[in-house]
Amino acid sequence: MTDQTLPLFYANPRPLQADRHGAWSLRTDAGHGFTAGTNSVPLMAAEFVAACKHVPILFTDGAVVQPVALLGLRTGDNLFVDAEGVWEEGAYVPAYIRRYPFIFMENADKSEFTLCIDEDAESVVEGTDNPFFVDGKPSALTDNALAFAKEFQAQSAFTAEFTDAVVAANLLVDKRADVTLVNGERLSLAGFKVIDEELFNQLPADVVLAWRARGWLALVYAHLISVSSWTGLIDRLAKRA
Repeated sequence: MTDQTLPLFYANPRPLQADRHGAWSLRTDAGHGFTAGTNSVPLMAAEFVAACKHVPILFTDGAVVQPVALLGLRTGDNLFVDAEGVWEEGAYVPAYIRRYPFIFMENADKSEFTLCIDEDAESVVEGTDNPFFVDGKPSALTDNALAFAKEFQAQSAFTAEFTDAVVAANLLVDKRADVTLVNGERLSLAGFKVIDEELFNQLPADVVLAWRARGWLALVYAHLISVSSWTGLIDRLAKRA
């Protein structure tokens, strides 16, 4: 696996094993400094309602479309984390970030998933303060991480189904955001898509009923509501400047 194929944030994921990581531990005070260099992260559909009041929810533009939480207006700049790696108090933290340094990695034929940790993460250290294993067996920390990874995987599948339906219904349109800060600086953000509300309102009644049964209507509304969160990003950037 090359660096180019690794998921965002992960540099050296390895299967979590007692013989290799039996004397390793997880720092609980490592913070979120690892997120400082990105302005967006993947977002699960189940998070839309909680996240929409804090971040704009957008869809990526490319061969594989996925929803993301926009964290900043400049590439490589997360406005929710400070110089000390502390996440803004009260602001929503996406599950993709909360999962780190754990991750499920799949085998070549995608038939099996293995719980891994990023050995290069600052939060992964030698010691027994918050161990991955106790007496050679997975600790409560590891059991909880495994449960979280399983739920994340399930939510990823649900998110993909919803996104595929949105794409198939031709609801996504290209969007560009032009922002002028109070100091006169102009920023332009492009390369993302949003659901067109007018096109959404034109969906046939039977499709709307089917989407309601799947719980997808709430996701669309949360996405549309999240547009108001652009103002919060502009205010954060102005304060930082």
